Order: sequence, then C-alpha cells, then structure tokens
Amino acid sequence: MKFLDQAKVFVRSGDGGAGAVSFRREKFIEFGGPDGGGGGRGGDVWAECVDGLNTLIDFRYQQHFKAAKGGHGMGKDRTGAGGADVVLRLPVGTQILDEDGETLIADLTQVGQRAILARGGNGGFGNAHFKSSTNRAPRHANPGAPGEERWLWLRLKLIADAGLVGLPNAGKSTFLSAVSAAKPKIAAYPFTTLHPNLGVVVGGHDFVLADIPGLIEGAHHGAGIGDRFLGHVERCRVLLYLVDGTGDDPVDAYQTVREELRAYGHGLDDKPAVVALTKADAMSPEERTTAVDALAAVVGTRPSIVSAVSGEGVADVLAHLARVIEAAKVPDPNQVPVDAPEAWRP
Repeated sequence: MKFLDQAKVFVRSGDGGAGAVSFRREKFIEFGGPDGGGGGRGGDVWAECVDGLNTLIDFRYQQHFKAAKGGHGMGKDRTGAGGADVVLRLPVGTQILDEDGETLIADLTQVGQRAILARGGNGGFGNAHFKSSTNRAPRHANPGAPGEERWLWLRLKLIADAGLVGLPNAGKSTFLSAVSAAKPKIAAYPFTTLHPNLGVVVGGHDFVLADIPGLIEGAHHGAGIGDRFLGHVERCRVLLYLVDGTGDDPVDAYQTVREELRAYGHGLDDKPAVVALTKADAMSPEERTTAVDALAAVVGTRPSIVSAVSGEGVADVLAHLARVIEAAKVPDPNQVPVDAPEAWRP
C-alpha cells in the first residue's frame, strides 16, 4: 500500500426534499382539507476516525463525496425519507483543514472520534403545515433547503511517542529496524527513506518510534525532498537526533538539523531532545572522543554513542527515551484543570 499523507476532497451534503401540495380526497367526505407532508432532511457528510488505516491513499482515487437528497413529501401527511449520510473513514492523526489549508476544522486523534463536515438541508413544509383558521385550503408548500458544499484538505500526522531526525544516511532506518519489527528500506545512498515509517519498541516500556526522511540544509526552502514530512513528528513527545559519527563534521550536521527544525516551527525546536552519535562500530577510540567532546560543547550534555549494527549503546538510548516519554505523560501540577460538564442523569 502506498503512503499518502495529504489529499484534497470535495464534500456536499444532500438537499432537503420539497413539501407536497395535496388535499384529502375520500368518498362521502367533502372539504377534506390539506394533507401534504413535508420533505425529508438531506444526508450529512461526516468524518470518522477508524482503526486499521495509516494512509490517505483511498482519497487519491475518489475525491468527491455527496450525501443523498431527502425524499419529497406526499399526500396523506406522508413525510419524505431522510437522505443517507456519507462517512469519510480516516486514519488516526488526520487533520481536516478548510480550503485555505490553514483553518483547522477537526483533529482526529482517537479511534471513534467523529466530526461533521457538511450538514444536510432541511426538508420543506407541505401545505398541511400552513393550514389555519383563516387559510383552510393553502395551495403552496416550501421547497427543500439546499445542502452545503466545500473543498477540504486532509492532512495525516502520524502519532508516535518518539521521532528520529537527522541528515540523510545518519542511520535512522537502520536504528528503527534494529529496535523494532519494522522493515524500512536501507541502502548506501541519500534519501533512501521517502516516507515515514513507524515501529513499536518492545521492552520495559513500550512506545512507538517514527522514522522520517533525512533533512538537508535548505529543506525549508524545498531543498532535497523538503520538510513537509516533519508534520509526522509534531505529535512526538521527544526527538532523537542521530548524528553520523563517521561524517566530516558531526557538529555541523547537528546544527543543520536544528536550524531546519527551527525554520519549520510548530514547536519542534522546543521538544525534549536526546542526541546520539551513530555508527560507533566504524569509529576509532580517538574519533569517538573527539566527536563526543565537540558535540557536548554545543549540545550542553554528553551525547550517547550507539551502533545499530553491533547493538552498542542501543539499550541505554531506548531507556532514556522511555524515561522522557513517561515524564511527558505526567500532568503539570501548576495547570488549572478544566471543569468537565456534568454527566446527564435521569
């Protein structure tokens, strides 16, 4: 299944049914009076968060969603049938934006969440509704109200506890494959990863780890494959910066990634961070000492040294990530709780 994290769709709710103009016609009953029923309500368009989906690929092949119209009213005070609703089934983490691409309509983060996208039109009144003491035989009815229509953007932001960031070929996919059952593509050339991958780390504390494509200098201006995929780590509680220890300048590599996160915004630069030097199995003791000291002077803390191939330092980094994730789950004691509405009781 192909991965697609953004799609544009058109939704339209159903029109309401028209009211009927009818009069009672029965043998031996004169002046039966009006009996035209009202029209049915048009169907709504809903979005629902469901389990088992992790891509928006379905919306590449179908972009238009229209709910059914309401049935027209009929004689004998019969109301038209309501139009059937249409439900867009979306993966967890999908944001629904207005046509401008900025106005947030709904953010579906839990299975079962629903949001209405377009309300169906009301059905029109039949002539029986207009009967009064002064108007005994009304000969008019209302048409149904039109439905709503709009263009919407669907944007998927994966939900993970921790995210991997770094330059291309920093060892992110190798690290993910070593600590989880995920099988991302791994090769010795830049931009091997073209779409995000998720893996579940199983151990003392289970958590979800996200691997995203590599960043290069100028990614926020469109260099490389850009930085739009950074939206998939916006929901992460902690970021793991992986720096290639065998590179020419680990400090410059780290600062490049930090600058791109800062340029992207959305609070990524302020998230808790863990820094690790990768490919330790290919470094000499002197190279390790030099790279660690240089990075520590910039980061402010001593970075970890890991090797996804030999397993060195991997367990310590995972334990560190788990501690940060657990600490982020603890509510802030200084935060004023919001009073929940009182549950309905008979």
